[in-house]
Amino acid sequence: MRALAIAATGMNAQQTNLEVIANNIANINTTGYKRAKAEFSDLIYQTERAAGVPNVANQQTVPEGINIGLGVKTSAVRNLHTEGDLVATGNKYDVAIIGRGFFQVEAADGSTLYTRDGAFNTNENGEIVTINGARVVPNITVPVDTTEVTINRSGQVFARIGNATDLTELGQIQTANFVNEAGLKELGDNLFQETVASGAPVIGAPDDPAFGYIQQGYLEGSNVDPVKEITELISAQRAYEMNSKVITTADEMAATVSKNMR
Repeated sequence: MRALAIAATGMNAQQTNLEVIANNIANINTTGYKRAKAEFSDLIYQTERAAGVPNVANQQTVPEGINIGLGVKTSAVRNLHTEGDLVATGNKYDVAIIGRGFFQVEAADGSTLYTRDGAFNTNENGEIVTINGARVVPNITVPVDTTEVTINRSGQVFARIGNATDLTELGQIQTANFVNEAGLKELGDNLFQETVASGAPVIGAPDDPAFGYIQQGYLEGSNVDPVKEITELISAQRAYEMNSKVITTADEMAATVSKNMR
């Protein structure tokens, strides 16, 4: 009975949907996290009667056919790169991007990765790094006797060294844009990697046209909406229950047929 197999695909799809929702809820307080959404598409159809063919030889064509769908499949799990709420921290090295763009960080193998998590600090050499120790690209080093650090909306980093009257420019934070942000590969640790689907990064300075600007002393929170996730969770649960009910009903119908054949 096809209904059993069809309903099983529906239960598998809703199981995936539930896992995606669970991950969103788990990351509700993760800095720079982008919520994911499972996308589904129907499976192939089994044609029992084709439309548009003659009903009998040389007679009128059939206006509608008989096509039975064979279920559903997960076609994608897409990240939604909308902005999260700003969270004030007061930390002089914390920065958030208002608008489009990603910070660039250096991976252990020397390649460049991308993140919206601007929770930065300095390492033992004074280099600005992420909370996991990855250096920000381009590399910016803060002198040991710095008494004040200022990062403006254009990403320029200034420092007051010792008791100097004037600020010294230490470097420029650059950000990257992508044609298809949803095509970036998630690596964990709030990091994304360029892929063929995302396209090559377009590098620029914050506050340039098409680039977001920098806000010092803030972090971008997760864009997960608790109310929306709970709604999606209830919807997934109901869909799972309905598919389960289809399996129970199909099994009961098969049992009735089997009983009558005895």
